[in-house]
Amino acid sequence: MPHLTSIDVAGRIEDLYGAPLADLEAHAQDQPPGMLSALLGMHDALALAERSIAFHRDQLARLIHPGRQIGPHEVSHLLDATRRLAEAVAVREAQAKSVAAVLQSLARVPAPTPTPPAPSPPAAAPPLVAPSPARSR
Repeated sequence: MPHLTSIDVAGRIEDLYGAPLADLEAHAQDQPPGMLSALLGMHDALALAERSIAFHRDQLARLIHPGRQIGPHEVSHLLDATRRLAEAVAVREAQAKSVAAVLQSLARVPAPTPTPPAPSPPAAAPPLVAPSPARSR
C-alpha cells in the first residue's frame, strides 16, 4: 500500500466525490454521518499527525542545535521530544494505512447516463367500418 500524505488523501477524496475538499466539508456539515464524514475525519487526523511531526521534529532540532550545551536538564527535554515525535509518527502511519485501505476499497460511481426515451408504440389505426347488413338505398 502506498504511503499517503494528507495532501494525497485530500486529492483522492476530491476525485472520489468530484468536488473540492472545502465544498465537501461544508456539505458534510449538513448531512448525517456517513462515509464522507468518516473520510474527512480521517484526513483531519492524518493532517494533525503531520503537523505534530513537524512541530516535534523542529523542537528536537532546536534542542540539539550544534551551538547548544546539553546538560542534565536538557536531556529530559530531548527524551520527551523524541518520545512525542515517535508517537506522532506512529499515529500518522496508522492513519495513513487506514485511510489508504478505505480509499482503495472505494471507487467513484459514474453519473447515471440518461436512458433514451422508450419509443412510443405506433398510433393505433382507426377502426375499420364493418359493412352493415342493411342495404343502402
